[in-house]
Amino acid sequence: MSDMVGRYRECGAATKEGLELSFSASSIPLKQRWRNNGLSADFLADYVTTFFPRVENDPKSLARQQEIRGAVNYIANELLENAMKYSDEHLTQPISIKLVMEADSILFVESNATNAARGRAFQAFVTELATSDPTELYVTQLERGVETGGSGLGLITMVNDYGAQLGWKFDDLGDGAMRVTTQVLLEI
Repeated sequence: MSDMVGRYRECGAATKEGLELSFSASSIPLKQRWRNNGLSADFLADYVTTFFPRVENDPKSLARQQEIRGAVNYIANELLENAMKYSDEHLTQPISIKLVMEADSILFVESNATNAARGRAFQAFVTELATSDPTELYVTQLERGVETGGSGLGLITMVNDYGAQLGWKFDDLGDGAMRVTTQVLLEI
């Protein structure tokens, strides 16, 4: 059974353009994985910008390309870092990130497995995010982050700075495990 929060939508197989990367949560230690997250985010951002070619002598086209590249890089990096940080390396479920290119948007779909207690805590946070004013929640999370060590600011920044629409799906995998799928819709 799945629980959905926010603006989650099922993705059909009829996507026009896309790219998917998958990682094993246990193949290398997390500290070694951080550099790979940045490289993967750079790759995804570079991939997307090929769909927005620069028009020679048009500074607006270069600015748009750089804006889209920056947004994709930030969002992909945040999703990958969160997935790596909160995945349970004892589970055999891969971590994946998928980009789906649509006429006027880019859909990010990131999926990872974690233990059920961590998954439920994250579900409570994203339920609050989905129902709160993101600017007010940003300040609240800054205060909470000092107390708890975790902030959730990356997701809130996606909404505040990039106008992203967020959604989540939580699937019980049994044996105390949960698959968390995060979607970020970025209108372009």
